[in-house]
Amino acid sequence: MIPSCQSDMFCKRTLSKCLPQSGRFVRFSHLKTTRAGWAVPEAEFQLPQLVFRSVAARSRGAARSDTQIGNDIPNLEPLRWLLKSQFDRNVVVNFEIQELIFDHVFTHLGITTEGSVDHPIVLTEAPCNPLHCRQMMSELLFECYGVPHVSYGVDALYSFYHSNTQKTIPPTHTGIVLSSGYHCSHILPVINGRLDAANCKRVNIAGSQAASYLQRLLHLKYPGHLASITLSRMEELLHEHSYIAVDYQEELEKWRSPAFYEQEVHRMQLPFSSKVPGGSVSVEERQERRAQQLRRLQEINARRREEKLQQDQERLDRLLAVQDLLDDGLFDQFHKSLVELNMDSSEELQSYINKLQLAVEQGRQKLLQSDGVDGRMEVSELEQPIDEGDGVALIDPDFPEDTLPEKAANVAQPMLSVAEYHQLFVGTERLRCPEILFQPSLTGEDQMGLMETLQYVLARYTPEQQEALVSNIFLTGGNMQYPGVKERLERELLAVRPFQSQFKVTLASQPALGSWFGAKAWALEHPPVGGGTEGWISRQDYEEKGASITTQTLGDPSPPPPPLPPAAAVVSTETPALTPSSTDAADVCTVTS
Repeated sequence: MIPSCQSDMFCKRTLSKCLPQSGRFVRFSHLKTTRAGWAVPEAEFQLPQLVFRSVAARSRGAARSDTQIGNDIPNLEPLRWLLKSQFDRNVVVNFEIQELIFDHVFTHLGITTEGSVDHPIVLTEAPCNPLHCRQMMSELLFECYGVPHVSYGVDALYSFYHSNTQKTIPPTHTGIVLSSGYHCSHILPVINGRLDAANCKRVNIAGSQAASYLQRLLHLKYPGHLASITLSRMEELLHEHSYIAVDYQEELEKWRSPAFYEQEVHRMQLPFSSKVPGGSVSVEERQERRAQQLRRLQEINARRREEKLQQDQERLDRLLAVQDLLDDGLFDQFHKSLVELNMDSSEELQSYINKLQLAVEQGRQKLLQSDGVDGRMEVSELEQPIDEGDGVALIDPDFPEDTLPEKAANVAQPMLSVAEYHQLFVGTERLRCPEILFQPSLTGEDQMGLMETLQYVLARYTPEQQEALVSNIFLTGGNMQYPGVKERLERELLAVRPFQSQFKVTLASQPALGSWFGAKAWALEHPPVGGGTEGWISRQDYEEKGASITTQTLGDPSPPPPPLPPAAAVVSTETPALTPSSTDAADVCTVTS
């Protein structure tokens, strides 16, 4: 759960008193949330001390100090057009916002040292992160904050490492990681403890696309509540009420049953106001208000009659002036005026003159009779019963006085409940939105789903390597928390794997926090001083070699990798023979048919 601004300040005051002097600072950077804390063995620092949304808001022309970060923004929806993130999909590109995020984190964690941050830092990043982005991040940390050591790692691999160490699997982990976050999903094959970067694949479908799809569906379903169906509400609704169907078509058929629909539909109450406009106004005040409206409308009608009479009189005078030209024998000017009036002959001119003379005469008579008619109509209108909220139309005294058929007194009028009107019935949307992980075509995306991409990655290995990889399929990421995702993947694998082959699918115990626990465990087991510097970049090496140290770390596979390598540890396309990881026989699925 994301802490509030008050809890952030509490963390700051508490940590300022008991700040670890030699602890490693771990920052798990995610597209949606940033988690930061200390990698120390004390129980009070087990969870991340700071969790907030990875966004910043600053008005145009505002000072840098006026920028709001994360939980300091009380409501995202009014400021959504101002929100900025350091990410482009899952890669950091806006380092000005990244610097503001770092300032926010260090301040709230109680780091008060002047000029530098004297703690090693572990950062998570996207698989196969571009070298330029890592070089810019290293430059920011070493040049601006003066950190002593920095380590980069893939968040999904940290979660994979944490899960394997919990099960006491040997360090040379082999398996395949399926990670789905906010903007992207990844399929990461791990061979003998090293990431096979050449066969990693990304699917541009994840939590943000599912939330946008849910918002579109509910906008079409409830066009009267467009302003209330916000993206923030859709993200909350998606993660709390959605699920993944084991068999999508079969589950949709179940929703055709009215009994199943009534049992499974979720009703969401939107905020509303039950106060009825004008409910405290007395009958006399409403009658007086009605009389004022009638008088105002009568004045408007009279003014319109006068304006129309004046316009008709001016046009009649102009036509009579053209007719005088004919009587005076000025034929050239007469024909020229007829062309300007878009008329063909004098007979047409005379016809228009007759019509306008009749209209002017009738308008004068109506104007003379309007006072008496308006007064009589005002009295008759005030004598009629007044309904709450009925509109008053423009009244024309010449309107025929036809009596409308009266409604029967015994006809029951439907009662409108304001609370029921502001309810959302979320039915098949609960399974249609998460389904885009497996069928992106539902949203119009022309790309493979998660299972098709996994099958494509497995096809790039030999049958022996495939057996080793599928023996440890690991699911992690915040978008893997839907109920039924593990069962759906097992069913899909059962259909595509060879006969009598075995596989095992494991879901992270805490998909959203697995990366945090893995990065913390790795930092504790591999300190940058005294325990070897594999996976770490020191400030001394950065000052000696500059940004090239990052390139060397990525490209030099000669040093032995740690149990969970940071993103630097990759393998070549020529992989050695694999040995399947130890698995629990009770959880292994076998393809028998």
